Amino acid sequence: MNSEPTSPRPHEPHLNRALRKLIHTQRLAALGTLNAHGKPFVSMVPFAIEPDSATLVIHVSLLAPHTRNLLSDPAVSLMVMQAEAPLEPVHALPRVSLDGTAARLTPDSATWQAARSAYLTRFPEAEMMTRLGDFSFFVIQVTEARHVAGFGSARSLAPEDLASVLRSL
Repeated sequence: MNSEPTSPRPHEPHLNRALRKLIHTQRLAALGTLNAHGKPFVSMVPFAIEPDSATLVIHVSLLAPHTRNLLSDPAVSLMVMQAEAPLEPVHALPRVSLDGTAARLTPDSATWQAARSAYLTRFPEAEMMTRLGDFSFFVIQVTEARHVAGFGSARSLAPEDLASVLRSL
């Protein structure tokens, strides 16, 4: 796993710092897609961050229902959440819901190479899977975000704030 940034940045708002820590330290997301009948389908996906484009990267099998859903309707929602800790109130867990659009990348394109690099930095053990023909890289361009940092601390993020968080490696 790559080193995750958690040190404060000069003049960075407290909530942006908390969001950056959450997104960069958690490696799994709940992925919501819509099936062919418009019904929601939620699955778990590992994700990486491609900082230059401020996108999220997933690597998924074409055999999976969520991938078929992405190919027919690119609208997605992801939730990244801090893991539960013993004796801590679960209702206050930091989390962020990210809505956006997924795009399948063309193998060996510059965007694919950047996505693969970001993904393998975070998941080096997945290198062999990147050579399998039934897996594809998708980037998710996030258009809306709702961040809950704890009790009484929730906000919607402006696109430029979210892009700043995603670019901060």
